[in-house]
Amino acid sequence: MHLSQDELVLWQLGWVKINGTLVATWLVMLVLTLGSHLVTRRLTTRLARTRWQTALEVIVTTLEDQIAGVGLRQPRRYLPFIGALFLFIATSTLLSVLPGYEPPTGSLSTTAALALCVFVAVPLYGIGAVGVRGYLRTWLEPTPLLLPINIVSEVSRTLALAVRLFGNMMSGAMILAILLSLTPLFFPIVMSALGLVTGLVQAYIFAILATVYIAAATEVHPHAAPPRAPTPRPGRS
Repeated sequence: MHLSQDELVLWQLGWVKINGTLVATWLVMLVLTLGSHLVTRRLTTRLARTRWQTALEVIVTTLEDQIAGVGLRQPRRYLPFIGALFLFIATSTLLSVLPGYEPPTGSLSTTAALALCVFVAVPLYGIGAVGVRGYLRTWLEPTPLLLPINIVSEVSRTLALAVRLFGNMMSGAMILAILLSLTPLFFPIVMSALGLVTGLVQAYIFAILATVYIAAATEVHPHAAPPRAPTPRPGRS
């Protein structure tokens, strides 16, 4: 029994390796790419719509509502990034119904890469919303003495994102493997269904936490009073 697909090396040339996690990630990317092409090739604004377009609209509007509910004023600006995170993790979970497939999110390398994407996106969105000075000023709040703590907090929450997702996905796969070896009939089916639900919940939590971090970085703080309007000079008599 192996802990993750990282240990399954399929091809290696020097320090370059192709392992099971990388292949599973490529499979998820292929499914998302082909799925997006098939769903969006016949989009229409008429009432008669396909089921796939209806499902796509439900997903997009739901994600927009969730992003707006967190506090971001322009949800469509952040929808591509947040939606990509959610769909990648959710698709990785749904594909686990395939025999022999293990989701790449059960590997710490994959979850760390997703967390690093959030770590990079947060300051980029923050700088785009409030500027470089405005974003760096948030690291000095409420007092400059907390700068080291704010830096540690920024790094630790990224680590927490990776470890939380990895722990939940890996533990579910390990429990399913143990039950499959003990009782190969009833319990694995129940645990597989529970694993799907847990994976979808983890995808939602990961996306929402990323949205919360972005909302905190893009929040405008009034540090100074607005400038006064110039006093009109009296005209000449």
